[in-house]
Amino acid sequence: MPVNPVFPDIDRSVSVEQISEISDRLSTMMAELREQMLAPRPRKKSPVFGSSQVASLCGIDRSRLNYLAGKEDSGLPPGEFHGNGRSRSFTLEETQVWIRKEAGITARPAEADGQILITANFKGGSTKTTTTMSLAQGLTLRGRKVLVVDLDPQASLTELCGLYAESDVAEDDTVMPYIYKDQPDLRYAIKPTYWANLHMIPASPALFSAEFVIPSYIVSNPKLRFWEILLNGLAPLRREYDYIVIDTAPSLSYLTINALMASNAMIMPLVPESLDFISSVQFWKLFSDLTQSFMQLDPGKRFDFISVLLSKVDYGSSSSSPVVRAWAQRAYGDWLLPMEIPASSVVGSEALEFATVYDIDSWEGSKKTLSRIRDPFDSFVNIIDDRVARKWSRT
Repeated sequence: MPVNPVFPDIDRSVSVEQISEISDRLSTMMAELREQMLAPRPRKKSPVFGSSQVASLCGIDRSRLNYLAGKEDSGLPPGEFHGNGRSRSFTLEETQVWIRKEAGITARPAEADGQILITANFKGGSTKTTTTMSLAQGLTLRGRKVLVVDLDPQASLTELCGLYAESDVAEDDTVMPYIYKDQPDLRYAIKPTYWANLHMIPASPALFSAEFVIPSYIVSNPKLRFWEILLNGLAPLRREYDYIVIDTAPSLSYLTINALMASNAMIMPLVPESLDFISSVQFWKLFSDLTQSFMQLDPGKRFDFISVLLSKVDYGSSSSSPVVRAWAQRAYGDWLLPMEIPASSVVGSEALEFATVYDIDSWEGSKKTLSRIRDPFDSFVNIIDDRVARKWSRT
């Protein structure tokens, strides 16, 4: 007759003190890993653009670019010769000057407010943060001035912008002093980044405090329009920036509610997997249920557009993407954008360096591989910017 094995009785209980010890150990480990992941480039830097890239961004041919670059009175940066002396390279700042002067992109009228966009999704791993950063970078490559606002206590967007939440960002650098009513607006929190014309308001774990502070205000003043707190702080900045792009935590927190109600437009990155689709359904249900409670006080709230972007799409034969894509087409209709961001090893490898596809100025692999993911992002950025530019033209 078999004998059942006897396992020793192990005490698996965990005290709060032990959790603190593990937290300290993980923080030390993360600091070491970050140094490894960022080596040999401890701080991010913007890419360099070749003459063909600049010409493409401006919508002109390379011979035209070389002609204008050689004219002293063109007012355009000549770039720097390299190689055999027939090629030029341009910094990001120089490239943006070329785009503003030669691309023929409609500028925001002085009397028009900048657009406030939010990327929203409650599902982790939805590429929400990388979509936010890529959109912001892409918009600057259309001559726009962009402010990104990180409202996620995990501070992933802050890291993508080259700031390290644990060492570079204190609570006073986040939105919290404004939430505490110590500041009249959010201008104090704006920081430059390594990417020209892209500024940011960083995040840190201190943002969790907002989930206690805002409810305390509601208790003191039940008539408080608490969903407008962030909007009031951002309003003075809308004439300074063409776009304000907000990244939030993957949950319906008070800060997320504020970001949703402050925004003029919404983008939802959606991975075409069944669990991600179900999560998107739950997102809209929760958002609808919550907003119904106070929309009677703000009946005029509208979004200029809501767009769903299929992201991290797996085109393998065993993938469920075709099925979920059909669900998304049926569910979202015109909201679903025509391009898709494919799953790619390019994004996977660059993520180890806290980077996006726009950060790459030299790629060891096939250019076709890089274009396969860069081109859909370019199309995505162009569609969003064209929509907003049409709105500005009507202003």
